[in-house]
Amino acid sequence: MRGYGANPPDPKWPGRAHVAVQFVVNYEEGGENCILHGDEASEAFLSEIVGAAPWPGMRHWNMESIYEYGARAGFWRLHRMFTDAEVPVTVFGVASALARSPEQVTAMQEAGWEIASHGLKWIDYRAHSEDDERRDLQEAVRLHAEVVGERPAGLYLGRTSVNSVKLAAGEGGFAWISDTYDDDLPYWLDHDGHGNAISPQLVVPYTLDANDMRFATPQGFNSGDQFFAYLKDAFDTLYEEGRRGRPAMMSVGLHCRLVGRPGRAAALKRFIDHVKSHEKVWLPTRMDIARHWMEHHPYEAPALKPSLLDEAAFIAHFGGIFEHSPWVAERAFRLELGPAHDSAAGLHNALARAFRSASGEERLGVLTAHPDLAGKLAAAKRLTPESSREQASAGLDALTDEERAHFTDLNTRYTEKFGFPFIIAVKDHSKDGILKAFEARIENSREEEFVTACGQVERIAYLRLKDLLPS
Repeated sequence: MRGYGANPPDPKWPGRAHVAVQFVVNYEEGGENCILHGDEASEAFLSEIVGAAPWPGMRHWNMESIYEYGARAGFWRLHRMFTDAEVPVTVFGVASALARSPEQVTAMQEAGWEIASHGLKWIDYRAHSEDDERRDLQEAVRLHAEVVGERPAGLYLGRTSVNSVKLAAGEGGFAWISDTYDDDLPYWLDHDGHGNAISPQLVVPYTLDANDMRFATPQGFNSGDQFFAYLKDAFDTLYEEGRRGRPAMMSVGLHCRLVGRPGRAAALKRFIDHVKSHEKVWLPTRMDIARHWMEHHPYEAPALKPSLLDEAAFIAHFGGIFEHSPWVAERAFRLELGPAHDSAAGLHNALARAFRSASGEERLGVLTAHPDLAGKLAAAKRLTPESSREQASAGLDALTDEERAHFTDLNTRYTEKFGFPFIIAVKDHSKDGILKAFEARIENSREEEFVTACGQVERIAYLRLKDLLPS
């Protein structure tokens, strides 16, 4: 859920482009569900027949004909449009569909289009066993290589199961995969979604919104004008964000049987013209994006990922974040930790939740575990390493005799009044600022000061985490 956070990386697109626009042609015609292909029922997905249902054991002549239009006519209309405009294309090619369309494959290759894998068949894998899906993926790669002449370097399955991304990464031969819709930039995936480490896999996220599939859904585009307006708004927003220093990528998903129809193709042509009328736009294939990302943003293993640690290692690393109170880390570990907690802010939230939900007596124990500022423990050099560094950062390890006497007097009066030592995030303050806060807070009621001190404990914890984890 965290992703790149508030500050995504500069992709450094070629020519310092403000946006990368990537066109995808999904080639599915001939790979759809059909009893002629050994399937149990007819196709029911993404066609002019909105709300269609599978026909078990029967052919659906209208559905087959609609898909066939994509191969017979729609593909060639898109092929002419993109080649005339000299715009690169990535094909998501269903292996069995490519095998049934040799002339279209030749045309793709002669145009220099990237042909990525779209799986073995255009079917839904949500109920397949992991082993069955793995076998289909392996057969998709084999058949693709046989038909195209080389194995696919990229994969977008589309109608996925919970195992699809893990299986794609585990296959080991894909430079990029696209079965996510979760970002405007590529990223490296190094876990399988279940807490298990995998070899780093580059993800180039795809789209279901800037996609002509919405011509075939109940909540979707009714006309080419709506499609064009949506694509234009998306492009204009990303272009302006890129101009202001936040470049990103835009994927456009297309289907031969949908946008390949004349009344929709006109809108696509207007959008291509709109994109090409702008400077500082990069028009790559997905493999171009992958190569660029590998060069400029290679995988860097994080030094520490809290969400992937076992309990013992987690407590060993973070048990001292709340002073001498490992129980805070123990309780935080039992929460729903994930990648969102692998940053300083994320893990701090989990630890603070454990602290805030504790009893008043337990929180008081955390307060009393903190040392006096410039007190006896500091003089005896018995502070924790974290506390030593923190107090030294504000110059509290080099006080004059007069300053030390003043701190001692304040410490004594404060502790006698509140029952716990004065706590402040010294990294936020100078020595003079600490003294002013000390003198002001000693006038608080105990209830006010307990709340204030707990807030400072949380602040200290956050600053300590910032030294260990990315912000």
